Amino acid sequence: MENSSSTYIELENQYGAHNYHPLPVVLQQGLGIWLTDVEGKRYLDFLSAYSAVNQGHCHPAILGALTEQAQKLTLTSRAFHNDQLGPYESFMCKVFGFDRLLPMNTGVEGGETAVKLARKWAYQVKGVPENQARILFAEHNFWGRTLAAVSSSSDPDSFGNFGPFMPGFSLIPYNDLSALEAELKDPNVAAFMVEPIQGEAGVVVPDEGYLKGVRALCSQYNVLFIADEVQTGLGRTGKMLACDHEGVKPDVLILGKALSGGVLPVSAVLASSEVMNTLQPGQHGSTFGGNPLACAVAKKAIEVLLDEKMIENAEQRGQQFRQGLAQMNSNLIRVIRGKGLLNAVEIVPFGDNRTAYDVCKALMKNGLLAKQTHQHIIRFAPPLVIDSAQIEQALAIIEQTLIEVQKPGYFD
Repeated sequence: MENSSSTYIELENQYGAHNYHPLPVVLQQGLGIWLTDVEGKRYLDFLSAYSAVNQGHCHPAILGALTEQAQKLTLTSRAFHNDQLGPYESFMCKVFGFDRLLPMNTGVEGGETAVKLARKWAYQVKGVPENQARILFAEHNFWGRTLAAVSSSSDPDSFGNFGPFMPGFSLIPYNDLSALEAELKDPNVAAFMVEPIQGEAGVVVPDEGYLKGVRALCSQYNVLFIADEVQTGLGRTGKMLACDHEGVKPDVLILGKALSGGVLPVSAVLASSEVMNTLQPGQHGSTFGGNPLACAVAKKAIEVLLDEKMIENAEQRGQQFRQGLAQMNSNLIRVIRGKGLLNAVEIVPFGDNRTAYDVCKALMKNGLLAKQTHQHIIRFAPPLVIDSAQIEQALAIIEQTLIEVQKPGYFD
């Protein structure tokens, strides 16, 4: 088979489901912040697999944990104990300050688990009448595309033609404490699930004090505060958790993506014993959840974040990046927002109905991979191992690209 991008793209088009619209690049290798395509061209990775590769591509310590465990034992199911699960659960509970952990595989499974836990807690502990529990979500949230996840979505692409939807879900405006309190007065509300920073919505950062307000209101009305930190957690925003920026602790914490450093799917839900112990054998589970390979990899992925001070680096490099964007000589940048190395720019519509996707294709040609979200927003989220010189290199590419795309005939 011819080793060319067009060959691989055509195979996907012919045999795959058309549920993604990727940039026309076919990647073959990755190391640190760099990706290489099948033609040998190198790119700065400014997406990090939607923040799943915070530790950088193919981190040697994480790969070491993977290969060492893979040669011993990979999967037992939860029908039996294994020697990796307990140590992993203990490590994670101590690092994040929770009583118990429930291991799953994907981020959306983490969300589903959190919702089930909240409902079980509502019936068994809070005393909500059977089948009356409500879960609140913020508008423009994104936590996956299962039927439960799209039932809480306000994006027609996610929920259109997939009904009927999950009952007991309600949407409220993001970053609006008054709207939250109005709903919390209903005694049947079990939980409010929210992203500390909305990623897919365009890296929308709430007002300072919002998360503290959420914590206070949920405590006041005896409602679980569920923090969806699948994308914002694990150093991405310059703190271990985005909730740490306001010093708040949720009742239920959902982690995923970078929990394995991008090596395999790993997610986790952490909570108090009061919440977690509502589950009994047979009421929730996963064949692959808590498998020894995942446990060994996830433990090492967290150790790497801490030992190599990637979280502190994310804070410093994020400030450098946003300052560089603000100083750019470009009239295409309308808004800059973000924390740490989770950043986005909103661009001014230009040319003949050109969008952020067109800018991302131009960035790709110049050696930087980023991806649009919605029509006019570009998210920039490189691995947390990026250094100062590489940030400057990326800023130069972005500035050059924003100038080039406005030149007459560029898209001809």
